[in-house]
Amino acid sequence: MNGHATVSNGASDKIPAESMDYFATNPQPPTLRFHSAAAKAFIEQHARENRRVAIVTSGGTTVPLENQTVRFIDNFSAGTRGATSAEYFLEAGYAVIFLHRQFSLLPYSRHYSHSTNCFLDFMTHNDAGAVVVENEYQKQMSSVLDRYRTAKKENTLLLLSFTSVNEYLWTLRELAIQIQPLGANGLFYLAAAVSDFFVPAERMAEHKIQSSEDFNPSHPDGEDGEGEEAPAARMEGKKLVIDLDPVPKFLKTLVDTWAPHSMIISFKLETDPSLLATKARYALEKYSHQLVIGNLLNTRKWEVLFVSAKEGERWIRVPAGRRTKSHTGFGEDMNAAHSGPAIEIESLIVPAVAKMHADMIANGDPRHAA
Repeated sequence: MNGHATVSNGASDKIPAESMDYFATNPQPPTLRFHSAAAKAFIEQHARENRRVAIVTSGGTTVPLENQTVRFIDNFSAGTRGATSAEYFLEAGYAVIFLHRQFSLLPYSRHYSHSTNCFLDFMTHNDAGAVVVENEYQKQMSSVLDRYRTAKKENTLLLLSFTSVNEYLWTLRELAIQIQPLGANGLFYLAAAVSDFFVPAERMAEHKIQSSEDFNPSHPDGEDGEGEEAPAARMEGKKLVIDLDPVPKFLKTLVDTWAPHSMIISFKLETDPSLLATKARYALEKYSHQLVIGNLLNTRKWEVLFVSAKEGERWIRVPAGRRTKSHTGFGEDMNAAHSGPAIEIESLIVPAVAKMHADMIANGDPRHAA
């Protein structure tokens, strides 16, 4: 693939100008060629097998402040929602392209991450000195290992990584174009926390921004005769000044042009309960996709709000006695009796999404009706 990726359905007249401008002025990442080839082969295999393919995005995106990046702005996201959901999509019979932030949580290995259950705590030596799994963890680890090996054997899980928001946007567009031949059998589950602002390539500092005035070169202000614009991130006296541009809103382009026949699910995270439903409905109407999943920061582990044109609004909740523990404890009844093993909210979300997808395939998506 040389130069910029192109939209293959001849509908470029529908693409907002800001979207076209973004890809014309921000560089294609060096990983795109590899990601494109891997996705193409993966999608072709599952098209032959008539299997649905879910593109699950996960983790946060960085905003580099320098071309040779030392400093960057980051998003809060460990990738828990995406990694967990990917496993349940695989259980539901999907093949999954997992587009994730590098070093964020991954399907299956997430069960033993450094921040939750360090895998070393599950290991011991037997009498012969060999490293083995402790007896009490054998069943649990065996189940995870079996599911992971099945996904590898059947080649139903493709891991593709990104770091910056630029890498994410380029790769998402390429995946959308590659998945077009699947038609309605494609699904986008956009769980990644994508930056709202970025530094355009032409305004990015080349080298590390020096924190000391003594080592930081002065930059023209655009009025010194040459007309050179100062970098977006720069020192002015003793202050670091950062001028960020808004990231173009690509969801409408994804819905209308890049993947017009796929099912598309977006997420809306809020902290104010009074705004959640209103903003989810607004996003659904503005972008005309099939489903917005709303969640509140402090209760997102146990409840989400589905908002769709066909079904309206409905809450999906884990019963109080089956909730997984949170880091904050907010929203938990600490005295609630546990009525059984903990349930991950994604085990309820994904089957509901899969059913909506099956209905869309069977009945046709009214967005695209003639």
